[in-house]
Amino acid sequence: MIIEGAHVVTVSGDEFAGGHVVVEGNRITAVGAGPAPERDGHDVVDGRGCLLTPGFVNTHHHLYQWVTRGLAVDATLFEWLTTLYPVWAGIDEHAVHTGARGALAQLARTGATTTTDHHYVFPREGGDLLGAEIRAAAEVGLRFHPTRGSMDLGQRDGGLPPDDVVEDRDAILAASDAAIDRWHDPSPGSMLRIALAPCSPFSVTGELMRESAELARRRGVRLHTHLAETVDEEEFCRERFGCSPLEYVEGLGWTGEDVWFAHAVHLDDTAVKKIGDTGTGVAHCPSSNARLGAGIARTRDLRSAGARVGLGVDGAASNEAASLLEEVRHALLFARAVGGPTALGVRDALELATAGGAAVLGRADEIGTIEAGKLADLALWRIDGPAHADVADPVAALVLGSPPPLELLVVDGRAVVERGRVLTVDEDAVARECVAVHRNLLEKAS
Repeated sequence: MIIEGAHVVTVSGDEFAGGHVVVEGNRITAVGAGPAPERDGHDVVDGRGCLLTPGFVNTHHHLYQWVTRGLAVDATLFEWLTTLYPVWAGIDEHAVHTGARGALAQLARTGATTTTDHHYVFPREGGDLLGAEIRAAAEVGLRFHPTRGSMDLGQRDGGLPPDDVVEDRDAILAASDAAIDRWHDPSPGSMLRIALAPCSPFSVTGELMRESAELARRRGVRLHTHLAETVDEEEFCRERFGCSPLEYVEGLGWTGEDVWFAHAVHLDDTAVKKIGDTGTGVAHCPSSNARLGAGIARTRDLRSAGARVGLGVDGAASNEAASLLEEVRHALLFARAVGGPTALGVRDALELATAGGAAVLGRADEIGTIEAGKLADLALWRIDGPAHADVADPVAALVLGSPPPLELLVVDGRAVVERGRVLTVDEDAVARECVAVHRNLLEKAS
């Protein structure tokens, strides 16, 4: 495949007006100005009137929540969780597979080529839930970094989740080990990698956090958890542990280049510096944080401190749009709302969604920029329509303008979206199935 004539933003420092990108198999082999030097044997995509970027990388999600959207819409995080837990207690393989297909299709339609998922609700009769979402990702065709999440601190022990959705710690560790054995592919170009992800300080024990970190490092996989999302969480940790959320998890081995936190909203200067000094990653989820009134993460300060920062849509039950392109715009606007117009540039925001996300997931050597030798994960945006044609800066058209049509999404060298339509699944059929699952879950919870 050759894409030529587009404004190419490599995110590695170069931009080419009317440039070209050559793809051989699943790798980029050339990128530069003007038309490609050699066309023989290639399908040529006319990119005139378009902006070509690296595919977006989503660093935090809860895919199953796609089928529980629109509930507790005016609630705080803890109120929202207590409303939703009884509904989530009814999920099974079919519900998770259905919700994941809907959520993944939406991610693809909004520019994502790689996504992680934090699945931590495992009802006793639910079946193979991790396998169900992995199957969905293969069907939609996105590069996938699911996490084996967990909760072992129920209400009877002072935690937030109901006792019927928490698991035994030994069972969690055994299932985590088995998930790595079954699914994790560390090879170059991998489409599937596993991480371990105890849910949060108010839903897991310190023992599970510590032992999960030990297991992950023994097996060579990454670590993920929610942290410092709300003031309620700060108060919970101060009261229960006598320290801040970051101080608590750091004492359990949870900082470093193999760790990334979701949210990281409520951090003081010392915490920001600690995250930067340790090279820990952060999944910034501006829309969900705003939807739940959690606050605005210190994106500029974290980046300046040396932290790896990417973007996440978060669960679709706390961000019903679940559009990764929307997160790019919101990250920019929220950073400027609290830090002034120079807090985050349009290219900085694009970098968060691409190279930043790749760094958070440990894939900076393979995805996140358009360079020869990297994987062919690309997004081609049409910006010659009436909503964008007279925007002077093509990157500003994407980041500050209304969402442009997605002309083409390529994952691992394969077209997944063309002219705004997902090619790999029947979106209308998926939507009908999602409605049926949503209604069934609400009936079971009533």
